[in-house]
Amino acid sequence: MEHAVGTPAHGAGAGRAGGAGMGREDGAGTGRADGGAGAQAARRAADERRTDDVDELVAAWQAERPDLDVRPMQVLSRISRLARHLDRERRTAFAGHGLESWGFDVLSALRRQGPPYELSPGALLRATLVTSGTMTNRIDRLERAGLVRRRPDPQDKRGVLVTLSAAGQSQVDAALADLLEAEQALLAGLPEASRHTLADLLRILLIPLDAD
Repeated sequence: MEHAVGTPAHGAGAGRAGGAGMGREDGAGTGRADGGAGAQAARRAADERRTDDVDELVAAWQAERPDLDVRPMQVLSRISRLARHLDRERRTAFAGHGLESWGFDVLSALRRQGPPYELSPGALLRATLVTSGTMTNRIDRLERAGLVRRRPDPQDKRGVLVTLSAAGQSQVDAALADLLEAEQALLAGLPEASRHTLADLLRILLIPLDAD
């Protein structure tokens, strides 16, 4: 009798204390876990539905040329399109300060050197990846605008150094600030961790190319 009575009593107690308590905790916990997993699944589904022009381009080529591996387009076509957006933002930022992209490239190469902000024409053409004739023309134009000046190279009697003027420094600093604001806007859709990951992956691609 004691066993018969005690067992239901114990079971009822367990049901009230353990069952109800576990119901609240497990149910709430499961709800939170399911909610988190559900939110992640919803985000994944949204990402899967998000397409762009490159997706359509790649799909069209895949349909027309199934014999070719068009997967490189998934990466490089997007890089190409981003480059066009960036070029537009660069030109807008520089135009506000009376500069073209090539002028900013020369002035910024000098500015990055630190005082006295100067380089040889040869070093400038290597920094900006242009030919000697093109660089000479660019230096001439920037010198006429009062943004750089030439002076004899004390280490080379036949050489010259190109020096950033005070006006050139002021102009390139202001243009850089506007450019960085525009670049931040271009990257606004990427969280900081994703930006680091993307930068690392692009570095892997660029290092062997820049070495050639």
